[in-house]
Amino acid sequence: MANASVVPSGYQQGTAASPEWLNKGDNAWQMISATLVGMQGMPGLVILYAGLVKKKWALNSAFMALFAFAAVMPCWVLWAYKMSFGHKLLPFWGKAGPAVSQDFLIPQAVLPSTSYKNITAAKLLYPTATMVFFQYAFAAVTVILLAGSVLARMSIKAWMVFVPLWITFSYSVGAFSVWGGGFLFQWGVMDYSGGYVVHLASGAAGFTAAYWVGPRLREDREEFPPNNLLLAIAGAGILWMGWSGFNGGDPFTANVDSSMAVLNTHICASTSLLVWTCWDVIFFKKPSVIGAIQGMITGLVCITPGAGLVQGWAALVMGIVSGTIPWYTMMVLGKKLWFLQAVDDTLGVFHTHAVAGTLGGALTGLFAHPDLCSLFLPIPNSKGAFYGGRGGVQFWKQLVGACFIIGWNVVATSIILCLIKLVLPLRMTEPELKIGDDAAHGEEAYALIGQGQREIYIQNGGNNDFVQHEEREEHRV
Repeated sequence: MANASVVPSGYQQGTAASPEWLNKGDNAWQMISATLVGMQGMPGLVILYAGLVKKKWALNSAFMALFAFAAVMPCWVLWAYKMSFGHKLLPFWGKAGPAVSQDFLIPQAVLPSTSYKNITAAKLLYPTATMVFFQYAFAAVTVILLAGSVLARMSIKAWMVFVPLWITFSYSVGAFSVWGGGFLFQWGVMDYSGGYVVHLASGAAGFTAAYWVGPRLREDREEFPPNNLLLAIAGAGILWMGWSGFNGGDPFTANVDSSMAVLNTHICASTSLLVWTCWDVIFFKKPSVIGAIQGMITGLVCITPGAGLVQGWAALVMGIVSGTIPWYTMMVLGKKLWFLQAVDDTLGVFHTHAVAGTLGGALTGLFAHPDLCSLFLPIPNSKGAFYGGRGGVQFWKQLVGACFIIGWNVVATSIILCLIKLVLPLRMTEPELKIGDDAAHGEEAYALIGQGQREIYIQNGGNNDFVQHEEREEHRV
């Protein structure tokens, strides 16, 4: 009689496949969180953008997000991960290097530059491969958020060059400085899950990019109705639920602080959406679906720097603030301040991410509870200004950290785009802008039968020409 089968080594604890240091619960949660964050970008932001823009730009907007999501990955594993979370090269930058060999990816994940005085570097209870994937999703989402500022006019070829350069020279600096053990990390600036690294960076860089790329066509700026609000709501829903992984995964473990972060995320987002909607009803006499989506996003962004660091009541307060101040900057100041009018930020990323991210960081500097800080932050005695002692210093640290992220992204984004401009035009030509998707891709989002006359973009002897023709469908019975 055959002996009882032996359990394969891959299922046994204490083997190469399941070493003693591996916590399977943490590893599972971290990979789920990474997938949730990735789904925020693809399909979440892909279909959100496709639904929010004018019909002729639906496909191009979706493709810009889709391309960025894919383009970040090879950059991330070949050099950018170690620039963000590796050994220190400069106080704000890590040493570049590949993250593709099993010798690096299978061992226990360590963030080598996160040691602080007598506190050793963060050592996580899962392999480095999990950490690389988790942080990739954040990098990809950041550059997709940036794209929201330049939709409906940026050349897709220029965008294809911009994405890897921006991840390399802008995103990696913020990530290392705040998260990877750089000077802002060592100084004690709080950013639990990316209010600065992701949202403030994408808002500042997006606004800068919108300036250099230039505005949309005048007719598009004056009339830019969303082509599919139901699709936009679906994308917003994926974005919202994906935030459970965005904030819940950032303690890098499935612990009590992770649970607190997830709950606070939804408290703030719900409150912000309701407050934004109330302002719309008060001033415009009816609730706006687009406004509700904007309010949801500002709430999610605002809580991100302090998701696991503040109490539930503080998350409510942050929701009220994030549903009010970005609403005011977008709906009131956006129509009064010359620089907000001069720069064509297509989806208002400056308001929903830069303003809300700065607010979140500042409010975290006020509300961060010392007990919750001790569950996550390596810097001892960290706390917000409302909890006395030296906590008042934290608020000013938060503002200085925000200024660095803004300044670096404005300068780096400007240099990148000016260099690209020497080789490629940053925006489409005027005739291409009149056509939209068909000019950019030779395809349309909605190819319906019997639409009649449409403009076709063709190549004619190397010269770009546009011709009109009538499409006639013959129906066979």
